[in-house]
Amino acid sequence: MSRSKQRRFAANAEQASIVEPGKDTYQQLRGRWHVDFFENQHPITLEVGCGKGEYTVGLAQRYPDRNFLGLDIKGDRIWKGSSRALEMGLTNVGWLRTKAHELAEHFGPGELHEIWITFPDPRPRDRDIKRRLTYPRFLDLYQQVLRPGGRLHLKTDNEDLFDYSLETVQQRPGATVLAHTKDLYATPELLPHAEDIQTTFERKYRELGVPIKYLQFQLS
Repeated sequence: MSRSKQRRFAANAEQASIVEPGKDTYQQLRGRWHVDFFENQHPITLEVGCGKGEYTVGLAQRYPDRNFLGLDIKGDRIWKGSSRALEMGLTNVGWLRTKAHELAEHFGPGELHEIWITFPDPRPRDRDIKRRLTYPRFLDLYQQVLRPGGRLHLKTDNEDLFDYSLETVQQRPGATVLAHTKDLYATPELLPHAEDIQTTFERKYRELGVPIKYLQFQLS
């Protein structure tokens, strides 16, 4: 491990806004995020696979009366997001370092109000389809931790992943597609729902002329 990563991981260990293995708070907040972490009853939005946290931070800055959590397994990425949030003085944002398939171990039923999935790995190989963040087993997890009527949002540059996700949701009993488009920025009426926050990744693909796909849905 490089020295820079060692420094960043050491900083994460001291940062109260980061919940990760080895800390007392890890796996102790299930059903208690409002009371013990945010210390308020504001709605909680989770970004699954938050990467460097650009989207999580952008949402937290835009909506100070809501709580936001970025989830990622990479501590180096979480350090970047948490450092930016600290520099901006944001108090309504936190970070959880864990794997997406462990969601139900960290959140109680109905504890989340909203979930964002922004530019996930499309997992193009057939043998990896079950690892897509919109695969049915992940939708099952989301439904467990979301409040009734809670919304999910997917943004991606990958058309195959978008088509797969849309079809999967449409075929799921009780699920409702609320909005979808294969070219978000050519569908201005959807921009307020999709948020116009752009990560470095999104800007890169827009500059290359790749349309951004967007899907909004409910699972119950």
